[in-house]
Amino acid sequence: MEQRVKQQLGPFCLAQAAGLAISLSAPLWASSAQAQAGGNTASEPTWQHCAQLSDNKEARLSCFDQWAAQQRAGNSASYNAWVSTPDGALAASSAVPRPAPIPQPAAAEPAAPAVRPCQDTRYSELSRFWELEYGTDCGSFNIRGYRPISLSWITSDNVNTQPTTPSPDHTATALPYDTHETRLQLSVRTKIAQGLLTHPQPNLRDSLWFGYTQQSYWQLFNGGLSRPFRSTDHEPEITYIYPTDAELPGGWRLRYSGVRLEHQSNGQSLPLSRSWNRTMLLAGMEKGDSLRVQGQLWNRLSESAADDDNPDISDYIGRAEVSGFWDVNQNNTLGITVRHALQTDTNGSIRLEWLKKVSDRGARGGRNGLRFHTQLFSGYGDTMVDYNRFRTVLSIGLSLVDW
Repeated sequence: MEQRVKQQLGPFCLAQAAGLAISLSAPLWASSAQAQAGGNTASEPTWQHCAQLSDNKEARLSCFDQWAAQQRAGNSASYNAWVSTPDGALAASSAVPRPAPIPQPAAAEPAAPAVRPCQDTRYSELSRFWELEYGTDCGSFNIRGYRPISLSWITSDNVNTQPTTPSPDHTATALPYDTHETRLQLSVRTKIAQGLLTHPQPNLRDSLWFGYTQQSYWQLFNGGLSRPFRSTDHEPEITYIYPTDAELPGGWRLRYSGVRLEHQSNGQSLPLSRSWNRTMLLAGMEKGDSLRVQGQLWNRLSESAADDDNPDISDYIGRAEVSGFWDVNQNNTLGITVRHALQTDTNGSIRLEWLKKVSDRGARGGRNGLRFHTQLFSGYGDTMVDYNRFRTVLSIGLSLVDW
């Protein structure tokens, strides 16, 4: 008896699982079958009827066998009805649901290139440059451009073949330098702190910056002198900027004020050593989207006579600087920078420049900082070693700005 039960339970379990999976409406089917058979449950049993035969195990097992056979026959008929229906739709009498099609994800369009907040043209040039507002904040300890990174070919009316200063032992040996040179400038900065004094003004940001600029004059075309670097100046600085927003006459708007501590030297030993340290007051204003003016007023930090490489440098390079820029259109910018000694002697310098955008093709966010530049300088202080020599210099090259 037990062996017979095991042999019949196998197909019974499989048949039962198949019947339960294809329909939950078996009771309705069973009732319909009973009605057609005039209530003859012995010939067409339901699983509920079989389950009630708990007192007679043989009759109960036989009943389930008959029910399973009926389910197999009904399942085959439902499958045949489904496959024969156009487009795989189920026949009205079928109880087997057709699986719903899996939706395919739509193809994602390429995202537009992102623009950093400090390059968002919805804000003014000075606001983006010094990150004066919440919407122009690019965070701290990121490398940003400062003065233009440039490579230029230059020519001048004269060259300082024997640099000298009033200090003892500061007269160099004369060398046959050429008036045609190559100038390389590297300039970067990073914001090291922000929000120091502007907490009550949530939309404004003051900031503390560290900057470094290096400018080198390379005698690239002077093969007879083995193409040396005639001069390299190093200029590290610490700058604090405060967003001083105020309306000025004529439609101008004061945008910032600040202070700076700066060191500048050429890193040379005697007799070519030149250096000085300065503290500066800064301010910048703009008019609309195309005009901006920035000013600097400085004071040299005193040094002992024994350590002073260039005691008269302020009288030549000057004590103040004003620069102005006009964006003629989106592709062209004109600039002028004037330095003055603020004394009866009119020493100082003037620099005129024109920057033309090269292209925006392939640039991130559709903005390219590469510029073709032309510059004319006349006066003192084109380099540290030339601080007391008047020169007129024309330069042509490429500059990278606003990156």
